[in-house]
Amino acid sequence: MKLIPLPAFTDNYIWMLHDGQAAWVVDPGDAAPVLQALAAHSLKLQGILVTHHHPDHTGGVAELRNATGAAVFGPYRENMPEPLRRMAQDETVEVLGLSFRVIEVPGHTSGHIAYYCAAMDGAPVLFCGDTLFSGGCGRLFEGTPAQMQASLETLAALPGGTRVCCTHEYTLSNLKFAREVEPDNTVLADYQTHCLALRAANVPTLPSTIAQERAINPFLRSNQPTIAASAQRFDAAQTANQGVFATLRAWKNQF
Repeated sequence: MKLIPLPAFTDNYIWMLHDGQAAWVVDPGDAAPVLQALAAHSLKLQGILVTHHHPDHTGGVAELRNATGAAVFGPYRENMPEPLRRMAQDETVEVLGLSFRVIEVPGHTSGHIAYYCAAMDGAPVLFCGDTLFSGGCGRLFEGTPAQMQASLETLAALPGGTRVCCTHEYTLSNLKFAREVEPDNTVLADYQTHCLALRAANVPTLPSTIAQERAINPFLRSNQPTIAASAQRFDAAQTANQGVFATLRAWKNQF
């Protein structure tokens, strides 16, 4: 099984899974990169998974469905381009012989979902849209800090080897903020150096892993004393009133 990030727009990734004959894609905001990859690899598109309703994740769905007849799966509680099968918590979709389970992760949007496969080529895979990024998390356009924190805690509880396939190349900017929050985290410093080298070579920093994110992502580490101390230094009143996680998100918004 091949797992490929297809670059789109300025910093999006459309994830493609294929077995050499059939393919599925995740969050195709633009049809063109998908159609090009299908032609280049002589693949037939069978299905499309969508995590949330934002146009940079759905903009290519109709064109791809019309061109290929691919089935479309998306969140139960969001306004999505019909027709599609709407998916809720713990429902499953079969993708090239693999079972992906839906995890509801509100926060970035109110009905955002993720897709989790417990085993693909020996390691789990998570398609998490704009909920979890490497070194960061999505902005709260519709949900609350409490919702996003709960969603991230759910994802952080997945096995450490889970490959985190998020949909934006935001890693370097996220790590710059993470170093500001936790400057003495040596694992984070080493990861930043690694990711800088990848981007210098025009190689994606993704997928990350859940274990990696537990070690370096401040939004998964808001219960750590070092993170709490940084939040208090940034805005002690907000930290006291709204908590560390909400303060971190507000800080990142203006960083």
